[in-house]
Amino acid sequence: MQASHRYVTNQAPTSTNATHTREPDHADLRRVVATALEEDLRYGVDATTVATVPADAVAVAELTPRVPGTIAGIPAAVAVFEAVLADDVEIVARREDGARVGAGEPVLVVRGPVRGLLTAERTALNLLCHLSGVATATAAWVSAIDGTGAVVRDSRKTLPGLRLLEKYAVRCGGGVNHRLGLGDAVLIKDNHVLAAGSVTAALAAARAHAPELPCEVEVDTLDQLDEALAAGAELVLLDNFTVESCVAAVRRRSGSTKLEVSGGLTLPNARAYAETGVDYLSVGALTHSAPALDLGMDLR
Repeated sequence: MQASHRYVTNQAPTSTNATHTREPDHADLRRVVATALEEDLRYGVDATTVATVPADAVAVAELTPRVPGTIAGIPAAVAVFEAVLADDVEIVARREDGARVGAGEPVLVVRGPVRGLLTAERTALNLLCHLSGVATATAAWVSAIDGTGAVVRDSRKTLPGLRLLEKYAVRCGGGVNHRLGLGDAVLIKDNHVLAAGSVTAALAAARAHAPELPCEVEVDTLDQLDEALAAGAELVLLDNFTVESCVAAVRRRSGSTKLEVSGGLTLPNARAYAETGVDYLSVGALTHSAPALDLGMDLR
């Protein structure tokens, strides 16, 4: 399938494309919501709710964080309620994704038939809690390196089926996206270098095959970095470099080559790495290890 999006290599998102703004990919969002609801309803209607809730009961539901955090996934939660309730749901109030909120501050208030609200509850919360967790984790990394000039960036270490929404949540937290798939950018890793024979050979092959795509090459040593720089690499990934090695790498580069560091990064050492002068910190944990933000839904 032809890739339709390109990742940003040198700045925060500014494009009107949904992959580079505070808007999710709405077609992808609808797909995710439909899949999630099918999981919950594949064995039939919500038996507990139908048994206990009168058919004509109507209420207001508040989705509220129990701890402070950064919100992401409000459009997903709204899409769930609309998919279940159609025209019977009213959005009373909502916060915008990317907002920092305190515990007890409702982020989404909806009104509708109680049966539909309760049927939609878990799916809406699953998406909202997970995506807000990604945004909250990203915001913590962004805060940790504030003022250094470095940028926090995600990876392809995402949950299957949720990549575009998780990368959207990263943007809501103030980070930027790396490539979205295998076809919208070139990332030459150690196995590619091994197969091609050298960093120089791998770069030459990639440029010949896909000259229109952004091209990044991973290096494990300063000697490999020198080879990549000599070959005119536009972006180099420093894999498992120490802080001291990153300092040396920054001193060696020239021209417009950007440097990204990956591996061994933690929130406590993030600032030390960012202060070396690298351009990006690649943090897979933003998506593969972010704890969910605790939110609940209460009727009133």
